[in-house]
Amino acid sequence: MARTKTGQTRESVFRFVREQLAQGRPPTLREIQDEFGFRAVETAREHLTGLVAEGRLTHEPGRARAYRLPLRAGGKPPLLVPLLGRVQAGALTTAVEDLEAWVPVQARGDSSELFALRVRGQSMQDAGILEGDIVVVRRQTQANTGDIVVALVNDEATVKRLRKGPRGRIELHPENPEFDVIVRAASEVTLLGKVIEVRRYLETTPRVSSE
Repeated sequence: MARTKTGQTRESVFRFVREQLAQGRPPTLREIQDEFGFRAVETAREHLTGLVAEGRLTHEPGRARAYRLPLRAGGKPPLLVPLLGRVQAGALTTAVEDLEAWVPVQARGDSSELFALRVRGQSMQDAGILEGDIVVVRRQTQANTGDIVVALVNDEATVKRLRKGPRGRIELHPENPEFDVIVRAASEVTLLGKVIEVRRYLETTPRVSSE
């Protein structure tokens, strides 16, 4: 990369790290080195150390992807939850469980109980859940009638509104009149969790970066 003043380069490094953090993908030293064309990874470390000294970043020792923006007074750090592929809001399709990204959320409790999925299809559009949206889900095996859930039906995942029908049957209702209600015996449905948040990115979506 062309030579620039240290302060200018450091400002560029800060902006890059800030953008990555906003999208839920804290960068590694190697990723910063590659982004700016530094000859040595230690150059990236020096800039990050300088930003920490200036109070513009914080560092959590012993953790990968350990740089964060400093908290405001009384603030709490966001939880990073795994984005695990896609879930259908339409006809059923097999869920993809490969890790795609990390999504920052301001939720209480244990982040291990949360995961996120990207939505395909339009069957939940009247509930404000659109194609490409990310749903944050709390893992639980029980939910109430009216909850929006992610459920497995014959090993295929779908996001729908739960209704408990007669004789122990489970009804998974779309929020779009063009789609049919899915009705199954309770033994054919596995509840993966309850949708607690819907996230929409207008320009870019989170993606995972290699360690």
